[in-house]
Amino acid sequence: MPPSPQNPGLVNWISIIALGAIWGGAFLSTKLALDGFGPWWVASGRVGIAALAITILGAMTGQGMHQIKGLRSWLFICAFGMTSVAAGMALLAFGQQYVPSAFAGISMGAVPLLILPLAAIFSKEEGIGPRRIAGFIVGFIGLAVLMGPKALSSTGRDLETWGQLACVGTAATYAVGSIITRRSPPMPQLAFAAATLWVGTVLLVPIAITLEGAPASLASPAGYALLYAALIPTAVGAVMRVRIIKSAGSVFMSLTSYMVPVWSVIFGVLLLGETITLSMYSGMGLVLGGIAISQSSALLDFWRK
Repeated sequence: MPPSPQNPGLVNWISIIALGAIWGGAFLSTKLALDGFGPWWVASGRVGIAALAITILGAMTGQGMHQIKGLRSWLFICAFGMTSVAAGMALLAFGQQYVPSAFAGISMGAVPLLILPLAAIFSKEEGIGPRRIAGFIVGFIGLAVLMGPKALSSTGRDLETWGQLACVGTAATYAVGSIITRRSPPMPQLAFAAATLWVGTVLLVPIAITLEGAPASLASPAGYALLYAALIPTAVGAVMRVRIIKSAGSVFMSLTSYMVPVWSVIFGVLLLGETITLSMYSGMGLVLGGIAISQSSALLDFWRK
């Protein structure tokens, strides 16, 4: 049986767990990149380098952008590129200048909740019911517990409120982008990912040049952080995101937003020697419980097999 929103399949479960791990390090790399680049160049660099990498990979694997046919396909590509890529990256890079990384992480937890009404209207085949709504609410509560009071603590910086709004705005663009991807016409996945990133690049680079001048050199710690953010969370993440949404749906894909902070905690323990507190255990338990509730039917079918 092919994967579907009701039965995502083992490959998609592995994919969202892996994507959660990949995106778990994205906020840190973005924060490090902002030490050497302005927010517009961080956003432009991420999408531009990622676009180039996926274009090359697509050409090597027979999924070049020349295979995209029809005005309708390009309308969906432009819509995604303007919202989830250009606006999303710019808002996140701007917001992370003024808010703690923890707040940026918890704001991404709004993605599943924002997707629910959009999917109910534009992607009815994904089956939005009480179980999924309850699971997402439990997951969001777990996310808030996991991140703790520090996520909402004030930094005292100017424009902090605007930074918070920008992070929430990023979550909204990701939710809209997931629905656009789900409803887009059939086309090679690498070609779609590359084309949307090029749209974002074309929009962001002129703004970066106008507002911030020429970019700094990539030969620096901030530059290496930017390269990582572009090649792994952005390029690899974009390809995985398209594949998951097309096969398992935007609602299933949104579960990654709850996995990101869980992986952040795991990385902190394994790489930085941090200690897991009771609130972290409680938060992770609620997050995983929420995922289990929202996907209970698919999980039961999986284990029966």
